[in-house]
Amino acid sequence: MTEPRTMTTLDARATPHRTTPEAHRERRFEALVEPIEDYAIFLLDTRGYVSSWNRGAARIKGYEAHEIIGQHFSRFYTEEARTRRWPEHELEQAALHGRFNDEGWRVRKDGTTFWANVVITALHERDGSLSGFAKVTRDLTAERRQVEALRLSEERFRLLVESVSDYAIFMLDPQGVVVSWNSGATNLKGYRPAEIVGQHFSVFYAPEEIAAGRPQRELRRAKELGRVETEGWRVRKDGSMFWANVTITAVHDSSGRHTGFAKVTRDMTESRRTAELEHSSEQMKQFLAMLAHELRNPLAPVRNAVATMRLAKAPSPEIEQAQEMIDRQIAHLTRLVDDLLDVGRITSGKIELREAPLDLREVVAHAIDAARPFTASRGQRVDVQMPAGTLVMMGDHTRLVQVLQNLLHNASKFSPDDSRIVVDVRPVARAVQIEVRDEGRGLRPGTYESIFGLFSQDRAVPGPTDNGLGIGLMLCRSIVELHGGTISARSDGPGKGSTFTIRLPFARETTHAAHQPPLAPDTAELAALAEAGIPPLRVLVVDDNRDSADSLAMLLELKGHDVRVAYGAAQACNEVDGFTPDVALIDIAMPEIDGYATLRALRALPPLSQTLFAAMTGFGQTADIELTREAGFEMHLVKPVDVTLFDEVLALAAARLRRRSA
Repeated sequence: MTEPRTMTTLDARATPHRTTPEAHRERRFEALVEPIEDYAIFLLDTRGYVSSWNRGAARIKGYEAHEIIGQHFSRFYTEEARTRRWPEHELEQAALHGRFNDEGWRVRKDGTTFWANVVITALHERDGSLSGFAKVTRDLTAERRQVEALRLSEERFRLLVESVSDYAIFMLDPQGVVVSWNSGATNLKGYRPAEIVGQHFSVFYAPEEIAAGRPQRELRRAKELGRVETEGWRVRKDGSMFWANVTITAVHDSSGRHTGFAKVTRDMTESRRTAELEHSSEQMKQFLAMLAHELRNPLAPVRNAVATMRLAKAPSPEIEQAQEMIDRQIAHLTRLVDDLLDVGRITSGKIELREAPLDLREVVAHAIDAARPFTASRGQRVDVQMPAGTLVMMGDHTRLVQVLQNLLHNASKFSPDDSRIVVDVRPVARAVQIEVRDEGRGLRPGTYESIFGLFSQDRAVPGPTDNGLGIGLMLCRSIVELHGGTISARSDGPGKGSTFTIRLPFARETTHAAHQPPLAPDTAELAALAEAGIPPLRVLVVDDNRDSADSLAMLLELKGHDVRVAYGAAQACNEVDGFTPDVALIDIAMPEIDGYATLRALRALPPLSQTLFAAMTGFGQTADIELTREAGFEMHLVKPVDVTLFDEVLALAAARLRRRSA
């Protein structure tokens, strides 16, 4: 094998006497290259042996010129690269193409490695023959560490974003197309990455907002301002709606070019509902107190009196008509009271939905039937526009009927006689839309949202004086939102009618809350007693409201029972001296000594150990029922009490008496 020719830097010392132009150019090149310290610049012969060495090469690779000139350049490569003959491959490619670029690990004299950028250029004689190679090497270890650190940082950031499950964090391209999607976005919006990446982000907006250009408007504002934050209703994959807090940030690269948007979305539905509840809670407490004492108590003696009148023999047609009218008005007042109680449950977060698959056609039909008494009385026509076939969805049948009945009641009340009300039902984008349109007094601009507030009424527009309590629409909105839907109102102005629009999802996950049934008598005992009839019983009525107590006593006496009346706890204890009641009906909200204390006082008397105690109260929420049960009451009767419920209490007491006698 021919030994490599040993050369000094650029062969200058090997040919000190040369004065040719080529030698002169070589000395100038040597003078230019030798001082450079940031680049390793050296020459190789045609076989890859080092023939020159500059100061930068010594600094980067650690060899002095006399240590490396004449050695093969492959010693700068790792063992793995030499095994696969990578140095020889580099020279072959440089000779073939004139130039070869590469990056990779290289080895210093002391065995340490560095990341190198290498450029090998083929050199040729004047006749075109290959004379060797020029090699330039840069140490890019620090730069590579920065790039790797950036890559790791981006990877950690990606993993951090991906692990966030309570926020939807995703990227949009400049046109608004989704290009990334984290697990929080899947949890919040329901789409898996494969379903949404590549789709336009406007899919998260309601159809009317898309038509109004809101998605594109928000992107334009974000691009202009750098960042925008908004709140509003957004649509999940299943069609349900949620109240979202959205931040859109414009993203730019290092050169300032706009590359897209970062979008962060939070579900604020519960926070929004909580804020609304907190705002109205104090009003609700005051109003419920008024409800219990000012509405339910007066209704009780009126209902008792009507029931007593019906027991009278051969009433005249006029009296019978008056009874029916009173009964209707009691039912109307009771409905208002029940609405108020529903508001109380909603504001305290205790209302529950009993959801099951239902046909929306049946909901609409039942709501129209329930509203017919007040629409028919005014000669109004309800027209239904609905697609053929079933419209199946998940929901609480009773509550949805309540919502539509309320809207129909409002449409009837605020519309002229002989007018037309339209119920328009149609499927839209994973949901069903229900519109209730009337030809009534309409709405003023700026009231479309405020009318859904608690106790809100638009008294500035002429209309009927029977405006109600201003809670019906608040109830409607609360029930619809519990179903994952929305309700809104619009009007062309006063005197031009109103349109209320409900949007409900066809499919959504439901959560069934545990239902606590009220106290109820033993149905088996009642069935057994029904055939024998209820015998005369001894009944004690305790109520500080004299009209309520006296009217109930009159009713029970007409039914054949022996009744004693007490208007307070002390009088009740006196009345049972020599009179052991089979049933004691005790009002709860009495002054000085309430119904709970009265119960304790009566139970302390030995003769009353077998007495059936029933609570009478204007409060009927689950917590109130629990309180009476814990106190020892066996029945919970909500004023105004239906006569049939009094019969159930008496039947249960009679069954107990019969067992004791047997």
